[in-house]
Order: sequence, then C-alpha cells, then structure tokens
Amino acid sequence: MSHILWLGDPRSFDLGLVGGKAANLSRLARSQRVPDGFCLTTAAFETAAAADSAHTVLPPVLRDDITHAYAAMTTCHSLPDMSVAVRSSAVDEDSSTASFAGQHETYLNIVGADAVVAAVARCWDSARSERALAYRRRQGLSADHVRLAVLVQQSVAADVSAVVFSANPVTGSRDELMINASWGLGESIVGGTVTPDTYIVRKADLSLSGSQIAEKQRMTVSIPGGTREVDVPRMLRSQPVLDAGQAAEMAALALALEADMGWPVDVECAFAGGRLYLLQCRPITTLD
Repeated sequence: MSHILWLGDPRSFDLGLVGGKAANLSRLARSQRVPDGFCLTTAAFETAAAADSAHTVLPPVLRDDITHAYAAMTTCHSLPDMSVAVRSSAVDEDSSTASFAGQHETYLNIVGADAVVAAVARCWDSARSERALAYRRRQGLSADHVRLAVLVQQSVAADVSAVVFSANPVTGSRDELMINASWGLGESIVGGTVTPDTYIVRKADLSLSGSQIAEKQRMTVSIPGGTREVDVPRMLRSQPVLDAGQAAEMAALALALEADMGWPVDVECAFAGGRLYLLQCRPITTLD
C-alpha cells in the first residue's frame, strides 16, 4: 500500500506527504489519545488527478489500498464495519498563516470501504472548488499546484466537543486559555450553528477564571451515513457543558501541545465515554 501512511509512522510526520493536519496529528499520536487512522498521501492525489476528469475517479490501485487499510482498521478493533471520518489535509493547511478551516470537505460517520472510497474522491474534488481556490488566492498561495492528502480516522462518538486555544485569541493574553464547548460533535461549533459555552482558564493553576454558559439550541449527532443537526434537549440547553475538572483536563492537553509544538495552539478535542480525544492541532493564526 505505497499510497497509505498510518498515523504514528515516522514517515507520516512529513508535511509534504500527508499535509499539515495529518502531519501534526501523526506526530502527536505517539503521546496523546488520537483516534487511529491512515492517510492517502499527496502522491495518491497526484495519481488520481492524472486522469483528466471533472470529478476524481480513483484508479483500481488506490481503491484497493483504501479497502485493505480500512479492513486492517476494522480487524484491529474487532469491528465488522467501522465508522470513520474522512478529512482533507493539504500541504499548506493548518500552517501559521492559513488554517483552511471549512474550505475542503469533511465527511463524518462513513461506514464501509466503498463509502470511504467515495468520500476520499469527494474530498479531492473539493480541492478544485471555487471556494477553496478563492481562499488560496486570498492567502497568496498557488491555485495551480494543489497538493492534498486525505485523512481517514476512526470516528469518536462525542458527548461533548470543544475548541481550545492555548492563548486567549480575543484579548491576546498568553496567561490564560479559552475553551468553546458544546454538546455532541464539533461541527456545530466549527460551522457556527451553535453559540457554545466559553470558559477562561488560568495557565498558572488551570483554575477557571470565568465562564459564559450559552443557551445551546442546536447540536450535531451521528446518523447512518453521516450527521444531522438536531435540537438540544430542553433540559440540557442552559446546562454547563463542562465542569471545572473537565475544563482543566482540556486546558492541560492544550498546554502540553503548546509545549510540544512550540507555538500557541488551536485544538479540537472531544469527550466520549469519559475519555478525552485529540482531533486536531494547529497554530492560532489570529495572534499578533
């Protein structure tokens, strides 16, 4: 499977092979709780893009590689069919100047090898969308030589999702962290369809220095073949998503990542079954 690299494999630390998102997660998979996964490399993208077609059609060698890698994951976890997230990872994505947040497609709760193959093709198609190309031009990046990998990871059935900043992006303070958290999957936070709870945590002792508990109307949940936005149950809407201990655990994760990566981090994470999972780590691009 020459076009596949697994998270945690030292070869997948190479941003040029797996893109920014996967390279960061692969490096951190050895020390943090990162869902298992594999990456279709930029070389695989170039192989697929060689066919002059409006929509990506994966050649048999790539379909076979994906099928075998997906089967290996299901066997490893003793699951006949594993739910996975299929996400883009561009070479210049999650850098200090360009996050590409929301520019390429992400597909959640994908089950079955054929569905994964189709989702990979759609991720690669999204690299040629006018939205993504316009973003590249605004960032001063080449729109002619896009190099896009695709990350396939085991899904996390999140009870609570959060975006954690290891410096306060509003005030610029490096002495505190900010957490935005809400019920369910993180797509509602990233997509801006919910007003999340906000927690401010002191770096010195990981204690809460302030919080704003929002009226959380919507949440994203898994359904067969994808996700759906639903109403938050009425009894949960005004309840705090995190307690002080959970906020401190998320803050400690962000501090460890900041120390490891060497720059203030923007972290996506989630609690599932009481365990905290790291889903994404990139630089904060809004600080001076």
